[in-house]
Amino acid sequence: MGLSAAEVFDQLGKEYEQAFEGLTAQREELEWLLTQLPPAAQILDVGCGTGRPTAEMLAAAGHRVTGCDVSPRMVDIARAQVPAARFEVADLRTLSYPSGSWDAVVAFFPLLQLTRAEIDAALAKFADWLTPNGVFLFATVPADIEGLDIEFMGKPVTVSSYPLAEYHRLLQAAGLTIVRERVVEFRPAHPAAIPEHDLFLAARRSAS
Repeated sequence: MGLSAAEVFDQLGKEYEQAFEGLTAQREELEWLLTQLPPAAQILDVGCGTGRPTAEMLAAAGHRVTGCDVSPRMVDIARAQVPAARFEVADLRTLSYPSGSWDAVVAFFPLLQLTRAEIDAALAKFADWLTPNGVFLFATVPADIEGLDIEFMGKPVTVSSYPLAEYHRLLQAAGLTIVRERVVEFRPAHPAAIPEHDLFLAARRSAS
């Protein structure tokens, strides 16, 4: 059994940010998102980590960003690094907001340490939280795995995911239309890291 997400990321802290600094696709997807938002958009950054690059880029563009992470250490780092956004310690499995609360929900890699049932529930929630025309942008490692014990940056973790086609089905079932998709190969800059295929997927809620 792997460590919990809170345990893993409390231990990694800034190491995680440094390992993923070279993931240029993430910045490119955020730059695309910035072209899709209304002024001063309300944005939720789920699994915000250290606040960089996501909350930092979005807040710098004038948007109102709330970041949440299950790791208290990550939230402390984010508050120090990105004072223009607000951050809270929260578990995405129990996080709750009214329908239509956010112009965009961003979730870069927080779904991997969930069960498949929890992934399903999270995607449905995120879709419900979007305003009409709101955008959901997320990243994960697509694979046909459930409850798989692996090592991530030297830490034992238990991960689940789906193949790409199943993410399409889940998002469409939640009432979203997929508008952007890419898969990139990336090796985090960490001695214990292995190459991974990262999926970036964006979907939009209908206007009505």
